[in-house]
Amino acid sequence: MSNRLTRREWIKAAGGAALVAPAAAGIPGPRRDSKDIPKICLPAGLGGYGPGGVGDEAAARRIRQLGVEHVISGGGRIPWEEGKLREMIDRLKANGLTLGNLMISGFSSAVYGRPGRDDDIEKVIQSIRAAGKVGLPVIEYNWYAHRAMEGYFEETGRAGAGMTGFDYERMKDLPPLPNEGAHTLKEMWANITYFLKAVIPEAEKAGVRLALHPNDPPAPLSRGSEQIMGTVEGWKRLIEIVRSPANGITYDCGVTREMGQDPVEVCRYFASRDRINHVHFRNVRVQKPYERYTEVFIDEGEVDMFAVMKEVVKIKFPCLIFPEHPRGIDYDRERPGFKSQYPGGGGYAAYAFNVGYTRAMLQAALSAGRS
Repeated sequence: MSNRLTRREWIKAAGGAALVAPAAAGIPGPRRDSKDIPKICLPAGLGGYGPGGVGDEAAARRIRQLGVEHVISGGGRIPWEEGKLREMIDRLKANGLTLGNLMISGFSSAVYGRPGRDDDIEKVIQSIRAAGKVGLPVIEYNWYAHRAMEGYFEETGRAGAGMTGFDYERMKDLPPLPNEGAHTLKEMWANITYFLKAVIPEAEKAGVRLALHPNDPPAPLSRGSEQIMGTVEGWKRLIEIVRSPANGITYDCGVTREMGQDPVEVCRYFASRDRINHVHFRNVRVQKPYERYTEVFIDEGEVDMFAVMKEVVKIKFPCLIFPEHPRGIDYDRERPGFKSQYPGGGGYAAYAFNVGYTRAMLQAALSAGRS
């Protein structure tokens, strides 16, 4: 009897080997979340066509159907109370979601250095303590003298999709608002230094990290006020005021590119110092740094999203990655009652696209790290 394979048997054997070869070669498949890798997140309640609510079971199910189990939200009026935070966390947990980041606001006297700032700071400290008691890992905040949203407008992208454009020319001559006034860099740096020296020691005690979001848009001057987080040099200065992992930033690769900087190098700088406590993951095309850019689909801008993700994975800290600013697509816009957050913005279906792309980048980065 011959040991030679027939042509048909040889083709069959070769095909079978081809099917099993990748597994045998150790090509990694999807990695399950673990404590030392980033987690994709979405806003709580944003699983529907509208904003929804934190305890909305249907919205939570839509979020989880995308493979997302971590959410962010706003914390409401300060000071936060332990009982109310625990109730929020428990409602989300009952629907299969984990709260990983709350946005804190309502301390404008501290931002502007006005009478009453010590009361504002005390409310923030009480909120941090409450967050620590319920195990919330990150609190995010802003420090805008004024946010230059008047420069936003809608542009048209591929196949008529909505894009968010920013043009400084549209708002550069606007006067200060009466409730805000005009502020110099010197004032704003003095105000945030006073704030951080009071709150960061309390955050350390509570086991909570703070994440300051950069100025977005990073306009040179916003209604007469200079912006401390409108440059990478400002970001670097911030983390030196109080040297602690609790004094960190929200790293936004889109804003980084809007300022004409290299998102990979900037990510590496802050990650190496353990100061990235939250990540915003989006893409842009820039016509003029700081002044003219377009927020585009996550897969088509100037940011090397895979290179950024590889840097984020190296952090070995389970920060949340928010694939934010979804683009305006017809499917979302056709939903009854749809309303976008920004001109040219989208909703749930566009978020699904962002999440899928981000998950692919994350899995690829994790696999690259193992090879």
